[in-house]
Amino acid sequence: MEIKPGVKTCQLAAIMAEESQKRGVKPSFKNYQGFPANLCVSVNDEVVHGIPGERVLREGDIVSLDLGVSYNGFHTDAAITVGVGKISAQAKEIIAVTEGSLRVGITQANCGAHVGDISTAIQNYVESRWFSVVREYTG
Repeated sequence: MEIKPGVKTCQLAAIMAEESQKRGVKPSFKNYQGFPANLCVSVNDEVVHGIPGERVLREGDIVSLDLGVSYNGFHTDAAITVGVGKISAQAKEIIAVTEGSLRVGITQANCGAHVGDISTAIQNYVESRWFSVVREYTG
């Protein structure tokens, strides 16, 4: 199933459960500190850790999927933000700046680097493009 208008966020979580079982991995988020789902689905202005449910995706939405799995004692965590159908120029710009900030952070993540240096580089990049970071989720 692709992410398209008409899909419920709970359907995305169901796919995550099915794919995890097929691949022999265990979703890490389910029941972690009371989180009720195996996948975080944040739509539009939901910043992070959205709980999948009956919300139906609409044309123009932007959706962030955040998932984590464990396998043989190792845990992974990954996220991606995508547009639903045709999205606005502003939504495209938000996604581009977010991806750019990730690249900036990766280039700063060198041996001996301090987390504060990485965070500062990301913040400077984002603010130079007239956006801001969400301070409640920064290190």
